[in-house]
Amino acid sequence: MEIPYIFTPRKDTGMVNSKIAIWLFLASEVMLFGGFFSSYVYLRLGADYPWPERALPVLPGLINTFVLIASSVTVVFAWAGLKLRKWRMFQVNMSITIFCAAIFMVLKGIEYNVKFHHQAVRLDDYTILEGHLNYDKNTLDANGKEVGEDVIRVQAEKLTFSTMRYHAAWVEEILRQATEKGSKITLAEDVLIEGQSVTKGTELSVALLKRVCKNHLDSRGNNASVRTDALRDEWTTAKAKAENAGKRGWEIAPTIEINAEKIAPLLKKETSSLAFVVNPPLQLWFPHRDIKEGDAQSRLRDDTVIDGKLLDSPVNIHNLDAIDFRHLVMKAEEKGLDPIVAIENSWLIKNSEEAKAAWNWNKEQTAKLEKELLDNYGVDEKGVAKRVPTETERYRIGWKDFISKANGVDKGDAEIVISEEFFGPNYKLREAKHTFPHLKIPRKEVFLSGKFTPAWNTYYAIYFTMTFLHGLHVIGGAVVLGYYLFRGKKMYQSNPEWLANRVEVGGLFWHFVDLVWIFLFPILYLM
Repeated sequence: MEIPYIFTPRKDTGMVNSKIAIWLFLASEVMLFGGFFSSYVYLRLGADYPWPERALPVLPGLINTFVLIASSVTVVFAWAGLKLRKWRMFQVNMSITIFCAAIFMVLKGIEYNVKFHHQAVRLDDYTILEGHLNYDKNTLDANGKEVGEDVIRVQAEKLTFSTMRYHAAWVEEILRQATEKGSKITLAEDVLIEGQSVTKGTELSVALLKRVCKNHLDSRGNNASVRTDALRDEWTTAKAKAENAGKRGWEIAPTIEINAEKIAPLLKKETSSLAFVVNPPLQLWFPHRDIKEGDAQSRLRDDTVIDGKLLDSPVNIHNLDAIDFRHLVMKAEEKGLDPIVAIENSWLIKNSEEAKAAWNWNKEQTAKLEKELLDNYGVDEKGVAKRVPTETERYRIGWKDFISKANGVDKGDAEIVISEEFFGPNYKLREAKHTFPHLKIPRKEVFLSGKFTPAWNTYYAIYFTMTFLHGLHVIGGAVVLGYYLFRGKKMYQSNPEWLANRVEVGGLFWHFVDLVWIFLFPILYLM
């Protein structure tokens, strides 16, 4: 049986089956992305922190916009080539379309890579610092490379592992650091495993923890069975007594208890944790995201407890390329404080001469801009200036501002090369003019540190979600169009109209992908 209307249009709609299907699919896609855009607007208007403005490089996004628009044109020409029965025209234009998709994804990959290698620190007073954390030459990872992230250092004297939750990779890392520094991690007391005694002083190993974990699970299983059987026996006895007394079982159910002394010989010891001593005490380091530090006791995310002194673990920024006081200002205004006073009393301004100099330079530039706007636009009937500097211009010092300051020019007037729009500031300038300051921040002053990933704030969570989903659409559309290009010759030879209809449907989806990006670009990159 032949399926009707595959390449012959229906008389009532004037469309083939595939075109009707794609329009229904695109309707669902409109609802999906419409929900995303609506959520973005709602969250931005209700944000309780200064929403990032122009936090993304505009030039790559602009190039990607023109790339997608060009690909929408070429996909139409590819379809026209099939309608005109010009296979070569179809090949050339469809190849350009797929090449444009590749360019789009490469630029998006570069943009993601920059975000994943750019850090930010929020201080307790809500000052935001952006830049790159220093590579610690005294701290090496398992591959012998310098650790270039925020780490917490602890002088470990005792380690207590959860036998159910321990992370084997972290145990191996602890053993590696102990081997490098000549420390031994040994069992704190004898423990019974699978009926055999493991003596105090046995060295830590992943295999030992695995044995303890298996023994613990076996013991829990055994003990659960023993308690269940004992409870069943108690219930049977109590029910018989109740029936003899003319009562119902549910009336005596709350009084049923297990005879602990009776089942005690049948129970096996459950070893939920295992303690080890460290001799001599070992200085361990962990990425800040993996540990909750404390003065005398710290805890890893796998519930490993580290007893020992918390060592000095400052956050070292060796390329400070942005200082953002807007959140601090917002909190100061909520308390009725003068924003300028709040900024100048902040930890950063009091403890960094370079940051203080950058702030004083920014105040001078803001005053110049304020005067320029007043001269150009004047005041209204109430004597209020019609145009004033924005919050971002007043309270945020960006990387271009640091370059302008180093070059001795007014804010925003520094010549920035195109490559820096893609990859951020040119850190080679630091060597010549000390453009980007170094900063060491005490751990007690740090509230949060991390990279520009979805975990940093709501803006980046939405940015990665929406652009990643859009990227999947680009990849999916390119795969389908590529199939028509590389495997469509046989279909073209047997029925060119059928292939033309399929390419038209694929082109409609590709136009939708382009349309979504035209909305994404301004709201994420320009606003």
